[in-house]
This record gives sequence, C-alpha cells and structure tokens, in this order.
Amino acid sequence: MVDSYKWLPPSLKGYFENMKIDAPADVPWAPLKKPLREARIALVTTAGINVRGVEPSFDYAREQLDPSWGDPTYRMLPRDLRQDQVQSGHLHINNDDIDADFNVVLPISRMLELETEGVIGSLAPTNYSFMGYQPDTTEWRERYAPEVAQRMRDERVDGVLLTPV
Repeated sequence: MVDSYKWLPPSLKGYFENMKIDAPADVPWAPLKKPLREARIALVTTAGINVRGVEPSFDYAREQLDPSWGDPTYRMLPRDLRQDQVQSGHLHINNDDIDADFNVVLPISRMLELETEGVIGSLAPTNYSFMGYQPDTTEWRERYAPEVAQRMRDERVDGVLLTPV
C-alpha cells in the first residue's frame, strides 16, 4: 500500500488525508499521429527534481511554512542529464531512491536505449519536472502547463511519458 503522507509530520497526516480534491471532468488523451519508432518523446515527472546549480530547487521552504501550498513551477532537464547533476528534495516522498538512480522517476537512460534500438524516434532535447503536490492547480493550469506545452511544440514533441510519483 502506498502511504502518500508517510514523509509528512504526523500532525498533518489527518489534515491531508481528509482534504477534498475534485477530480478533473475529463482527461485530454490524444493518439500518436505517427508510429512510435518515428516519434519524439518527452519525459515529465512529478518528482520535483532539478539540475543542481543550473536552476533553483523547488520552493520547499514555503511549502513547509504553508503545507496547503505546492510549488506550481517546473524545471527543465536535458536529455544528457547525469546522476551527479540531479537534486531532489520532494517533501512527500522518500528521495533516497532518486538520489541513488534518478531513472526511477525520469527514465532518461532507458529512453536513450529505446532511441538507439529504434523503438522510439528520439528522446526530446528537454524533459520536465514538476512538483507533484498541487492542492491548488490554478496557476499550474493557467501558466506553467501551457508554457511547457509550447516548449514541447517548439521542440516538435509528438508524445509524453508521464512518471507521476
């Protein structure tokens, strides 16, 4: 069983377990318009990772002060990301596995293997990380998700593999 609140202070567990979050009315799935072996695929994770020294980490300090807030911004991750570049710190998960091998949340190495084998056309030059904890998705939906979608269009991305945590 997954305990989404395992890493929170016990005093907050009940609050979050009972928080009402409305499910979306529909999910905008779209079929690939070309064979997978020709498609450019981008990776998106909700693990809240970033490239150390390139972009700032997510705002964990604010979330600790205001547990009903989640950082809606995103971080860009290059296709040649190395383990020693990855910074993790998500407050709602155990980051030890990410710190050992970031491919558990962003399978760049596996996707590059699939690219080499011809299973996919290519891995996008840029992949993305969001903070998965978003009690209020307004700013994410209205600003950051459209920004990432436009960046993907600019890089001619055909499909996305989402790795939620």
